[in-house]
Amino acid sequence: MKKIDPKVDEAIETLNMKDGPSRRRLLAGTGLVSATAAASALLTACGSSTNSSSSGTVKITESGAAAVAGNFPKTPAWKYWFVNHADTNEFFTPTKYGYTDAAALLGLPTPNWGGDPNSNEANMINYMQSAISAKADGIALAAISNTAFTSVVSQSMNSGIPVVTYNADGIYANGVPEIGTNRLAYVGQALYLSGQAMGEQIKTLVPGGGHIVIFIATPGTGNIQPRFDGAKAVLGSAYQIDEIGTTTVDATELSDEKSYMLGHKSTLKGAFAVDSGSTANLAAALAGSGVSVPAGGFDTDPRTLTALQNGKINFTIFQDPYLQGFLPVLYMYLYNLSGGQLAPPDTDTGLTILNKGNVGQFLKNSRFQGGASAQAYLPRPLGAISQPAATTST
Repeated sequence: MKKIDPKVDEAIETLNMKDGPSRRRLLAGTGLVSATAAASALLTACGSSTNSSSSGTVKITESGAAAVAGNFPKTPAWKYWFVNHADTNEFFTPTKYGYTDAAALLGLPTPNWGGDPNSNEANMINYMQSAISAKADGIALAAISNTAFTSVVSQSMNSGIPVVTYNADGIYANGVPEIGTNRLAYVGQALYLSGQAMGEQIKTLVPGGGHIVIFIATPGTGNIQPRFDGAKAVLGSAYQIDEIGTTTVDATELSDEKSYMLGHKSTLKGAFAVDSGSTANLAAALAGSGVSVPAGGFDTDPRTLTALQNGKINFTIFQDPYLQGFLPVLYMYLYNLSGGQLAPPDTDTGLTILNKGNVGQFLKNSRFQGGASAQAYLPRPLGAISQPAATTST
């Protein structure tokens, strides 16, 4: 039996590594020029992860990540497919990074991505049929309808292909979810609750009621209509609420918002939005129309964050699109790995209200927000963690 190098032993104890391929390679020094050099480099990589760079990020080396990888057994190269309703929209850039990172972590091929750029349900169904024909090992679906995907999800499940939904999970009718599929689980924001949270923000910004507008890219779709409905339920009859569709085309969203504001500037008391693109264009529409009213919406498009930092809008609500890519891959992997014993749970990816006071950490470019492609570690701010009381135990 080979004598264990002291540095190898130190590395193993420092990392609290379980028995597995990575541990055994270090013990044997297999394929390494020097076990001492390899272990020293490993310890250096671990130590460096606690130090911040001048940009507030720390690079994680590939060798360091590989050395502390998990201890799962070898599996087939499971291939997952993501079916999306806005598959060219920059909002989903973090989602793509999320599923890419999860697949890399688990040693799987990068999932396929497709569907339709403009919420065309027929095209989404066709893409899902392609996944079924290709014998996908799992499908993640943005279910923007409670009826359109019932049959194809049932077909997938009957074929032994697990389905989870993300970002959207049917619709809400009078605040009650109508899911419409037999998917395994949903990973995404509690959409109706997020709309109610927006309604509470509006009430503080426009107290007493009055004329407001809520812009929405695609009225009626399950990914954003529940937010409008939730906000309307909270605001009540004291508010005159105009629901204005803006499409999913960025330039059209801006022109539609600006045109509306120019036509209602004498009575308008607030301008809000329930989707990423419509929110991102609020500040420019307000400036272009010469309207100065409270404003806010959803998601963390760079334009939204800049407007928030500069005080041009008052709030935005974050739903964590990165997790909406990462978690479905992890859940489908564990479901397949465990022979179906580990059924995925419904997961609320969050309802974080950002304002000028707490937006700073979100201004750092990262894969988590889609602003940078490089892998990086973002140190958390020092001090107390400020988190509002929970509103749901989902």
